[in-house]
Amino acid sequence: MRHFLTLRDFTKEEILDILKLAANIKKELKKGITIPYLEGKSLAMIFEKSSTRTRVSFEVGIYQLGGIGLFLSKNDLQLGRGEPMKDTARVISRMCDMVMIRTYDQADIEEFAKFSHVPVINGLTDRFHPVQLMADYMTMMEYGKDKDPVVAYVGDGNNMANSWLMLASKLGFELRIATPSGYEPDSEVVAQAMEFAKESGAEIVFCNDPAEAVKNADVVTTDTWISMGQEEEKEKRIADFKGFMVDEELFSLAKKDAIFLHCLPAYRGYEVSEELFEKHSKEIFDEAENRLHAQKGIMVWLDRERS
Repeated sequence: MRHFLTLRDFTKEEILDILKLAANIKKELKKGITIPYLEGKSLAMIFEKSSTRTRVSFEVGIYQLGGIGLFLSKNDLQLGRGEPMKDTARVISRMCDMVMIRTYDQADIEEFAKFSHVPVINGLTDRFHPVQLMADYMTMMEYGKDKDPVVAYVGDGNNMANSWLMLASKLGFELRIATPSGYEPDSEVVAQAMEFAKESGAEIVFCNDPAEAVKNADVVTTDTWISMGQEEEKEKRIADFKGFMVDEELFSLAKKDAIFLHCLPAYRGYEVSEELFEKHSKEIFDEAENRLHAQKGIMVWLDRERS
């Protein structure tokens, strides 16, 4: 049985297979064809972190696939009163066909998966956000930016940066990550990515200069500087990230037909300017919509692997 906890666990071929499946399901939906791939199946959705895109995309996605989604906040479960994660896993996985968890600690979701009888999907942790990267790459494919792309990530070395490292090192494209000094991606994730890159041929570059990363890039992307749980660091982070806003001037260094991606929510005036965001809003909201389609592909693929 397979889980979807991090792209580290998947081959290039498997990632592309899931995306091909997602693209086909999206085409069917756009033609008004709804095939109940997961008819009668249930998806438990455990949220320890709030969300807009994750909740809506999974809940609508499982419904469109013929199943039912159960929204479970921490306060709805005995987790909120101290029940061990492994016990919660053993209960829920006996009653539901699949589980999605959006939480803080990657170790929690890995423990849940260890004791689960059904596939578990990582809806986000502080370490990885793999479902977002599937939507991002799906968007790149739709814009014709998946043929030997150069991707520039500008900002915090957070779960998005870690996930870009996994995707690039698996698929074999060039990734440039620009962060302020002291905000680099997780060193263990970097080491893993560099090992994968030896096999895939990916070129991964780290720097502290956004202009160096963005120059002649096909895709430029960023994320919030202040993630959930970091609110007390806001003022310090704003000062430390000075010069890392993706605006018209910085983006002009990319290729003329480059696209801009943002996983949202976006904080204008911080990691991205209002002008650049609105100029590239089509790409950004195509990317947001693709959360729905990419995750439907993930759910159907996992269900088939379990069969």
